[in-house]
Amino acid sequence: MKIAIMGGDGFVGWPTSLHLSNAGHEVHIIDNLSRRWIDTELGVQSLTPMDSIQERTRIWHAETGRKIHFHLIDMARDYDVLKNWLAEERPDAIVHFAEQRAAPYSMKSDRHKNYTVNNNVNATHNLLNAMVEIDLDAHLVHLGTMGVYGYSTVGAAIPEGYLPVGIETMDGETVKQDILYPANPGSIYHMTKCLDQLIFQFYAKNDNLRITDLHQGIVWGTHTDQTRRHEQLVNRFDYDGDYGTVLNRFLIQAAIGYPLTVHGTGGQTRAFIHIQDSVRCIEIALNNPPEAGSKVEIFNQMTETHRVRDLAEMIAGMTGAEIAWLPNPRKEAAENDLVVHNEKFLELGLEPTTLKEGLLEEVVDVAKKFAYRVDRTRVPAVSAWTKDIASSINRDPEGKKLKSVS
Repeated sequence: MKIAIMGGDGFVGWPTSLHLSNAGHEVHIIDNLSRRWIDTELGVQSLTPMDSIQERTRIWHAETGRKIHFHLIDMARDYDVLKNWLAEERPDAIVHFAEQRAAPYSMKSDRHKNYTVNNNVNATHNLLNAMVEIDLDAHLVHLGTMGVYGYSTVGAAIPEGYLPVGIETMDGETVKQDILYPANPGSIYHMTKCLDQLIFQFYAKNDNLRITDLHQGIVWGTHTDQTRRHEQLVNRFDYDGDYGTVLNRFLIQAAIGYPLTVHGTGGQTRAFIHIQDSVRCIEIALNNPPEAGSKVEIFNQMTETHRVRDLAEMIAGMTGAEIAWLPNPRKEAAENDLVVHNEKFLELGLEPTTLKEGLLEEVVDVAKKFAYRVDRTRVPAVSAWTKDIASSINRDPEGKKLKSVS
């Protein structure tokens, strides 16, 4: 297939581009490189050294003989450029990663909230709008998030997207219907993903677009089979308080002798998936498109769930790291359970990579190799969900700031 990967320079987009190119597809990356500009804004860099997208694709071509094409387009702002590119290239499938992906970043300030909404919602709608306008029958695969469900405990497993309900009619009868699982976003970022769901439902119903929405858990790990082929193909590794995912952050903290930062009770249960499984799931979804006119296909893209404090204790036991119990910058329940159905990918052949299969040590090794690139002042999570919470944030978990003498 000819596959357009929107946001193909990012944390999941880059290894997905390599994986699909390696499988023989013609891959085109569409990206505005905003994630690199955000690094500059935040004053932090990927733990792993990242070359330019042009150099990365050159190395891939030199190593494999396969070419990945790069196109600098801002999907959220350059609608006509995007539409014209799609009309000219007419890809068979589109993988949509082109959204600001960090919940903490989306909550930093009013400016960051506006940016996240404008970028994410406009990018999604511009893409669908253009597909309809040029009569492009491409299968769209979107990377969403488990966070659309929220993290409340209802005592039942979360289904894959749709909830069967019974509605009492005025005649007293019960009518059965499948509805989207009630959205319960926990941040502005998650809110945009909930809006994506509604946009997808409309365009699938109104224009018969073929759409698959992947509700993904927290991604951990950094390497895939393809990124291991050359040191310059390495994936980005975020460790800072805005973009670093919780398990990767624990592993880098352990590698540099930084306390493992657990916020609140650590009773938050989260869904996880390894980066290698993430790219495999995207390939599986591409190979199993819905029919035109059918409802949006929804997969829960995760392989296991863990409580944050259990992860911290596991990493501490493995590495000898200390745990720092800190105030929680998020507005969320102190404790929650999370039971999730994920049978669809398993039935289609996914063989999950779990935390017990030795890859934790691999991540620690990567972290130790590049530990010299860490700015310890960027490790704490300091983006608060409300102004009231902001006053309680611990910005110095190591206790290294000079204390005044009274």
